[in-house]
Amino acid sequence: MAIASGAAAQEAPPAASSVSALNLPENPTLFGTNLPSVVKATAIINGEIITQTDIDQRLALLAIANGGKIASDEIERLRAQVLRNLIDETLQIQAAKAAEIKITPADVDKMVTRVAANVKQTPDQMADYLKSQGSSMRSIRRQIEGEIAWTRLQRAKIESQVSVGDEEVKSVISKLNASKGTAEYRVGEIFLSSTRDNQPQVLANANKILEQLKSGASFVGYARQFSEASTAAVGGDLGWVRPEQLPEPLGASLRTMGPGQVSNPIAVPGGYSIIAVQDTRKILTADPRNAVLSLKQVSIAFPKGATKAQAEPIVARFATAAQNVGGCGGAERIATDFNGEVVQSDQVKLKELPAALQEMMLPMQVGQATRPFGSLDDGVRILVLCGRDEVDSSAPTYDQVYAQLNEERVNMRARRYLRDLRRDAVIDFR
Repeated sequence: MAIASGAAAQEAPPAASSVSALNLPENPTLFGTNLPSVVKATAIINGEIITQTDIDQRLALLAIANGGKIASDEIERLRAQVLRNLIDETLQIQAAKAAEIKITPADVDKMVTRVAANVKQTPDQMADYLKSQGSSMRSIRRQIEGEIAWTRLQRAKIESQVSVGDEEVKSVISKLNASKGTAEYRVGEIFLSSTRDNQPQVLANANKILEQLKSGASFVGYARQFSEASTAAVGGDLGWVRPEQLPEPLGASLRTMGPGQVSNPIAVPGGYSIIAVQDTRKILTADPRNAVLSLKQVSIAFPKGATKAQAEPIVARFATAAQNVGGCGGAERIATDFNGEVVQSDQVKLKELPAALQEMMLPMQVGQATRPFGSLDDGVRILVLCGRDEVDSSAPTYDQVYAQLNEERVNMRARRYLRDLRRDAVIDFR
């Protein structure tokens, strides 16, 4: 900066500084974090802005559901899908506000606490974790607000308009009784809506999602983020259904699938669906795998570095002792003989045990023990069956059938309602 001569300085009064009135310190201490260099509006929905940061943080949530990884060639496609989800979410929240449906911070806090508890964290711990992964508590709170808004909006605007007749319910129960012994499936669904114009693009997106699912991505996580059905909030869960209860294309695919399988994208009215079979059962027929067990586990450990040759004689004696356990009370005696440990566990669902143990325990009687299993490093163990409670296989109640029929109709109307919200919205992409 140039310095004025002494004469000029005496003739001209000093210029007033534009910031002198603020009395700012020369070396201020800065608090908080820097704002991003650019906050870019990606879309404006009826005047409400969605920024690139919103998209990035929601994409990070999806990465968490995908085990922390997203393939580099998938990122741009997923960004576009996340933006569509955020637009729908914004429309749902706006529609709820227009209907004078209030969602308080306390409502969101309760759900945040529940979500954190599901991953064995406090809300503060979850906030730190989300931040470390490139997301934020704000992003997940917004998603929860959208889910609550949509649920309450459906209750106010759709469920009140849906009716299920008494004769319809009785007809379903009658058909169930007539269908005793036929297959029923626990199904998850990811539904992507399409029009004639964007059908190829939506199908391509559906195939990309399928690739991620086949690579181990969470079906529930992807359903929550991408499905446009009202079941998205519950991870796409359709509950227990029979093929004939679903649209014909879905029912036809379902009949060819088994537990753990995921379908190719299936063309249905209004878009494409990907379905996953979580479990199967026979209608009104007891499934022995539904039994609830009471167990005692006896485990024995081996010294570090023990060889297979050293362990084999001990395991052989352990197997013989298991064959002669003499009832549930014999578990402690075996543990004493082998310097082992006993752990008791009740309310164990047989179907949740590893497949090999399920097959071993299906024919077992109370008081018997399994063959030894495990490893030298983790220990060898047996399970002693102390009790078995079979699950009732009677027909669903009137109320249960009514609720399922009602949910199906609400789901169909919800899709139409969201389509109308999109059609009427003013959306400005930037």
